[in-house]
Parts: sequence; structure tokens; C-alpha cells
Amino acid sequence: MNTAPAWQHIALADTLSSPWKNGGGTTRELLAWPDPQDWTLRLSVAQVETDGPFSRFEGITRWFAVLAGPGVRLRMAESGQTHTLHTASKPLEFDGAQALDCSLINGPTQDFNLMVRSARHPHSRMRRVAGQMHWQGEASTVLAVWANTAPAVLAWSGQAGVTIAAGTLAWAMLTGPTPYPSLAVRGADALFMEIRL
Repeated sequence: MNTAPAWQHIALADTLSSPWKNGGGTTRELLAWPDPQDWTLRLSVAQVETDGPFSRFEGITRWFAVLAGPGVRLRMAESGQTHTLHTASKPLEFDGAQALDCSLINGPTQDFNLMVRSARHPHSRMRRVAGQMHWQGEASTVLAVWANTAPAVLAWSGQAGVTIAAGTLAWAMLTGPTPYPSLAVRGADALFMEIRL
């Protein structure tokens, strides 16, 4: 069995805040892998202050989850569909190339974004964790867990658990011989992400 990799931790408080060009909010980048200028996956936390359109990203699949605040309504221009998202809503997956308008429900919100280059990594997902979940994989994968308002605990099979502080991302890259050790994720308010390489 392959050895479980160590988790790398990135606290939101240790990242820089970058204002949007349209003045509607700010973004804190947590991870841009493998290169900040030529990434294939990007994880960030945004503070949305005003209504307005999302930037479009050709060839990118996006996941969007509300972390704090009253929530948002996201309207897909092409289909006309509107998605109302709150802190308990399932993360929304969508094509980053499409036009999308964001309306705040009752004030600013904080949101988590996962972006993946679709052609390179087509098998990816994001889900909320409120309790416990288990993961077992047999393909090269990047795993990431965001502990939101409460700590989360990660435990590879046969190893002691690792605690992620609230407001922190932990990520690990699994490559090489498979199958990998199973992973247990425990947390009251967390996001789990799997990006197949």
C-alpha cells in the first residue's frame, strides 16, 4: 500500500487580499498548482461586496460555495437559471466560460472557489462535510480540505489524526502506486475537494 503523504496547511490569515478590477470584492488565493502563472487548479476565498458579473474563464470548470453571510443568487445568462446559495447549500459546479451574474441576498458574503482546467483534470468534485465522510481512491489525485468556522480532523488509515484549524486549507498530492490509504474527514463545517490528475 502506498504511504500516506503529509498535509500542507495554508491559513487564510496568511494570504494577501487582491481587489477585483471592477471594485466589487476581493480575493485571497490559497493555492495555484502547479504554478501561479500557469495553474491547472486554483483554490481561493472571495469577499463579494456588490452585485455584478463573474469573470469568465474559458476551459475552466468552477465550484462555488458560500462560507459566510446571507448568501447569493447566481443567474446563468445562457440558460436563464437562477441558483440561490446559502452557507448550507451544496457547492455549485458550472462552466467557467459562461456569463453569470451575482446578486447579494442581503449584504456581503464570503465564498470559496475551486477552479480546474477541464481538459486536463475532468474528474473532480467538491462537497460539504458536516459530520464525517470517508474517501478511498485509486488514481493520482490532489485532495484538499477547507476547515471553515470550526476545526476539521483528517486521518489516514492506520495513522493518528491531523487537525486543521478553522480558516485553513490543508492539501495533499497522491501519486505513485495505488491503492492509497483510506481517509476519514471529520468536521462540523468543512469542504472536501478531490481533483483527479
